[in-house]
Amino acid sequence: MARSPDRDGGRGRGRDREDSEFTDKLVHINRVAKTVKGGKRFGFAALVIVGDMNGRVGFGHGKAREVPEAIRKANEAARRSMIRVHLREGRTLDHDGTGRHGAGRVVVRAAPPGTGIIAGGAMRAVFEMLGIQDVVAKSLGTSNPYNVVRATFDALAHQEPPRSVAQRRGKKPAELNARRRDGVGEQEVAEAAGGEATA
Repeated sequence: MARSPDRDGGRGRGRDREDSEFTDKLVHINRVAKTVKGGKRFGFAALVIVGDMNGRVGFGHGKAREVPEAIRKANEAARRSMIRVHLREGRTLDHDGTGRHGAGRVVVRAAPPGTGIIAGGAMRAVFEMLGIQDVVAKSLGTSNPYNVVRATFDALAHQEPPRSVAQRRGKKPAELNARRRDGVGEQEVAEAAGGEATA
């Protein structure tokens, strides 16, 4: 039985809307060679960051014999691994944090308006696709982009909005915001939240 044009067209339009919702950025591409009888066989591995620049971001890794196919696979993997991160005022992180993966370690800090994205390499791509406008970040240890990206996602996964922290501590979100305005450092707020979680 033939499919009606309307049904096919509707499905295609939905896919186009989903694709236009996200922006992708190629972070790293690696060429690998396998020696076989008669010469060398080349393959490519791509690392891609995908985000909607409004609090959702994901990363993916794809391998193929050709570069476009490797990027396509990485894009699909990134869309399957999206996470949502709450942004304070829609521009920066809620609190400071650290992330670790393998030999990679990153430190991320919330920043006041006008700071911009102070981060390098793969970390900058993650923040841009996430939609962060002000952040200070430092990568410690390895410069391997795969480990840096995974460590950055580990730091983002531990970000908690003030509402959930206040609920866990039996306080109101306004009290936490008041402490921040009264000069309590971002790191102290983050450590207090972490201490309550481990207690």
